[in-house]
Amino acid sequence: MRTREIALLVALIATSIYGITFTVAKDVMPLHIKPFGFILLRVGVATSLFWIVGSLFFKSEPIERQDFLRLIAAALFGIAINMLSFFKGLSYTTPINAAVIMATAPIMVFVFSIFLLKEKILIRKIIGIAIGLIGTVILILYGQKSSAAGSNIPLGNLLVFINATSYSLYLVIAKKLTVKYHPFTFARWIYLIGFLMVLPFGFQEFSEVQWHFLPIDIWWKIGFIVVLSTFVTYLFNLYALTKLKPTTVGIFIYLQPVVATIYALNVGSDSLNTVKIIATICIFIGIYLVSVKFKKKQKYEGN
Repeated sequence: MRTREIALLVALIATSIYGITFTVAKDVMPLHIKPFGFILLRVGVATSLFWIVGSLFFKSEPIERQDFLRLIAAALFGIAINMLSFFKGLSYTTPINAAVIMATAPIMVFVFSIFLLKEKILIRKIIGIAIGLIGTVILILYGQKSSAAGSNIPLGNLLVFINATSYSLYLVIAKKLTVKYHPFTFARWIYLIGFLMVLPFGFQEFSEVQWHFLPIDIWWKIGFIVVLSTFVTYLFNLYALTKLKPTTVGIFIYLQPVVATIYALNVGSDSLNTVKIIATICIFIGIYLVSVKFKKKQKYEGN
């Protein structure tokens, strides 16, 4: 198998892990571990792994003083608000709803890029933003109020959208840092700062977990979330980015809702309805208009 094929396979595995995470996380919380307690566990384990592996295999790299403020902002939006709102929202809504709303991230990245990076505004992209957000509003306002898979679906959808928005802002803020520092240097610092941020929110719920009563399958699912969907996927995406173009890796992000839907339907944790289908179509049309670059037609010049 060639290097490119391995990189594509690795990127696909990472995307599949992300997609399955929506359903697996709901099996764990809030019955066995409440959302904020689960995030504290997830970020704490990931922080330990990044520092241990980084120290063993990579040369230590100091963070320049002027970058710490940006690093703190990246941790706030990329770890704290992002993860806390995601797991809290996921505990209220359904896996498919959460996966579809998460797909709005590319749209929100462009919105923040307009204001923070002075991204060029095109009518096509503005229309894409509008259509994508219409799909999100449809899912938030006109989804079921509750179901077997979600106790407060509108609130959960709103929290997941806050998560997607926060993560999008993080991508814009962290762009300069990810170019300037080694990925492991960046990861271990952002996770360490993020852990300190989520500690006050998750400590009480974490201390309430009755670990000795957890079933074996729940232990496996916890391991899946804290190790595979956090640490391993980071390594896989890092490898894929070193072998493939960023645009190629980015395409796999759009597969997450597909994987999440297939897995959720297969295990019976969620179902499709007209609202979800219409909202999904709107969101993906919006993503297409915002993300795809159209080639300009060149005028023919005769000899």
